[in-house]
Amino acid sequence: MDFYSKLRQSVNGHDPFSHWNHISITRLDGEGAEGMLEIHPNSLNPGGMVHGGALLTLADTVAGTAAYSNGVECVTLDCAMQFLAPGTGTHILCTARPKKIGKTILVYDVTLTRDDGKAVASGTYTFFAKGPADFSPLMRV
Repeated sequence: MDFYSKLRQSVNGHDPFSHWNHISITRLDGEGAEGMLEIHPNSLNPGGMVHGGALLTLADTVAGTAAYSNGVECVTLDCAMQFLAPGTGTHILCTARPKKIGKTILVYDVTLTRDDGKAVASGTYTFFAKGPADFSPLMRV
Protein backbone atom coordinates (compact mmCIF):
# COMPACT_ATOMS: atom_id res chain seq x y z
CA MET A 1 0.00 0.00 0.00
CA ASP A 2 1.45 3.39 -0.99
CA PHE A 3 1.78 6.32 1.41
CA TYR A 4 -1.31 8.18 0.12
CA SER A 5 -3.51 5.08 0.37
CA LYS A 6 -2.26 4.36 3.90
CA LEU A 7 -2.92 7.94 5.01
CA ARG A 8 -6.37 8.01 3.41
CA GLN A 9 -7.26 4.69 5.06
CA SER A 10 -5.97 5.97 8.41
CA VAL A 11 -8.22 9.03 8.34
CA ASN A 12 -11.26 7.22 6.95
CA GLY A 13 -10.98 4.12 9.12
CA HIS A 14 -9.32 5.18 12.35
CA ASP A 15 -10.13 8.83 13.04
CA PRO A 16 -13.13 8.92 15.40
CA PHE A 17 -13.53 12.70 15.05
CA SER A 18 -13.93 12.50 11.26
CA HIS A 19 -16.23 9.50 11.60
CA TRP A 20 -18.42 11.26 14.19
CA ASN A 21 -18.69 14.31 11.91
CA HIS A 22 -19.45 12.22 8.78
CA ILE A 23 -16.26 13.35 7.02
CA SER A 24 -14.26 11.17 4.65
CA ILE A 25 -11.24 11.76 2.45
CA THR A 26 -12.21 10.96 -1.13
CA ARG A 27 -8.97 11.82 -2.98
CA LEU A 28 -5.38 12.26 -1.85
CA ASP A 29 -2.30 12.73 -4.00
CA GLY A 30 0.63 15.08 -4.53
CA GLU A 31 -1.71 17.79 -5.81
CA GLY A 32 -3.72 18.07 -2.59
CA ALA A 33 -6.81 16.37 -1.21
CA GLU A 34 -10.57 16.21 -1.45
CA GLY A 35 -13.02 15.24 1.23
CA MET A 36 -16.73 15.13 1.80
CA LEU A 37 -19.09 15.96 4.62
CA GLU A 38 -22.31 13.93 4.47
CA ILE A 39 -24.99 16.26 5.76
CA HIS A 40 -26.91 14.79 8.72
CA PRO A 41 -29.28 16.45 11.19
CA ASN A 42 -26.38 16.95 13.63
CA SER A 43 -24.52 18.94 10.90
CA LEU A 44 -27.19 21.64 10.84
CA ASN A 45 -27.57 24.92 12.69
CA PRO A 46 -30.98 26.03 14.06
CA GLY A 47 -31.74 27.62 10.65
CA GLY A 48 -31.49 24.25 8.88
CA MET A 49 -28.18 25.02 7.11
CA VAL A 50 -24.83 23.30 7.63
CA HIS A 51 -23.25 24.81 10.74
CA GLY A 52 -20.19 26.97 10.08
CA GLY A 53 -18.24 24.87 12.58
CA ALA A 54 -18.98 21.76 10.51
CA LEU A 55 -17.64 23.53 7.41
CA LEU A 56 -14.49 24.57 9.30
CA THR A 57 -14.07 21.00 10.57
CA LEU A 58 -14.34 19.64 7.03
CA ALA A 59 -11.82 22.16 5.67
CA ASP A 60 -9.34 21.61 8.52
CA THR A 61 -9.55 17.83 8.13
CA VAL A 62 -9.06 17.88 4.36
CA ALA A 63 -6.32 20.53 4.33
CA GLY A 64 -4.59 18.89 7.29
CA THR A 65 -4.61 15.52 5.54
CA ALA A 66 -3.18 17.16 2.42
CA ALA A 67 -0.42 18.75 4.50
CA TYR A 68 0.27 15.44 6.28
CA SER A 69 0.65 13.79 2.85
CA ASN A 70 3.94 15.65 2.48
CA GLY A 71 5.38 13.19 5.00
CA VAL A 72 5.22 15.57 7.96
CA GLU A 73 3.15 15.63 11.12
CA CYS A 74 1.62 19.06 11.38
CA VAL A 75 -0.69 21.26 13.39
CA THR A 76 -2.92 24.11 12.23
CA LEU A 77 -1.33 27.51 12.85
CA ASP A 78 -4.01 29.67 11.29
CA CYS A 79 -7.14 29.52 9.18
CA ALA A 80 -9.34 32.08 7.48
CA MET A 81 -12.68 31.20 5.95
CA GLN A 82 -15.16 33.21 3.95
CA PHE A 83 -18.72 31.88 3.96
CA LEU A 84 -20.31 32.49 0.56
CA ALA A 85 -23.66 30.64 0.51
CA PRO A 86 -25.78 28.39 2.73
CA GLY A 87 -24.64 24.80 3.08
CA THR A 88 -27.58 22.68 1.95
CA GLY A 89 -28.21 19.43 0.09
CA THR A 90 -26.85 15.97 0.84
CA HIS A 91 -23.12 16.67 1.07
CA ILE A 92 -20.41 19.32 0.98
CA LEU A 93 -17.20 18.67 -1.01
CA CYS A 94 -13.92 20.27 0.06
CA THR A 95 -10.84 20.60 -2.15
CA ALA A 96 -7.46 21.58 -0.67
CA ARG A 97 -4.65 22.67 -2.98
CA PRO A 98 -1.12 23.59 -1.94
CA LYS A 99 -0.18 27.26 -2.07
CA LYS A 100 3.22 26.98 -0.33
CA ILE A 101 5.07 23.87 0.80
CA GLY A 102 8.09 24.80 2.92
CA LYS A 103 10.22 22.92 5.42
CA THR A 104 8.15 24.02 8.41
CA ILE A 105 5.24 26.06 6.99
CA LEU A 106 2.61 24.63 4.63
CA VAL A 107 -0.24 26.71 3.21
CA TYR A 108 -3.36 25.35 1.48
CA ASP A 109 -6.27 27.03 -0.28
CA VAL A 110 -9.62 25.33 0.30
CA THR A 111 -12.88 25.48 -1.62
CA LEU A 112 -16.13 24.01 -0.32
CA THR A 113 -19.04 23.32 -2.66
CA ARG A 114 -22.44 21.79 -2.12
CA ASP A 115 -23.85 18.97 -4.22
CA ASP A 116 -25.36 21.36 -6.80
CA GLY A 117 -21.85 22.75 -7.48
CA LYS A 118 -22.41 26.14 -5.80
CA ALA A 119 -19.50 27.45 -3.71
CA VAL A 120 -20.32 27.51 0.01
CA ALA A 121 -17.01 28.75 1.42
CA SER A 122 -13.36 29.32 0.61
CA GLY A 123 -10.33 29.90 2.74
CA THR A 124 -6.69 29.43 3.56
CA TYR A 125 -5.11 27.06 6.10
CA THR A 126 -1.56 27.37 7.41
CA PHE A 127 0.18 24.43 9.09
CA PHE A 128 3.38 24.03 11.10
CA ALA A 129 5.36 20.87 10.33
CA LYS A 130 6.45 19.32 13.65
CA GLY A 131 8.49 16.48 12.19
CA PRO A 132 8.22 13.26 10.19
CA ALA A 133 4.73 11.77 9.77
CA ASP A 134 3.77 9.06 12.23
CA PHE A 135 0.70 6.90 11.62
CA SER A 136 0.73 5.16 15.02
CA PRO A 137 -1.59 7.66 16.80
CA LEU A 138 -4.15 7.26 14.01
CA MET A 139 -3.91 3.47 14.05
CA ARG A 140 -4.41 3.12 17.85
CA VAL A 141 -8.15 3.77 17.72
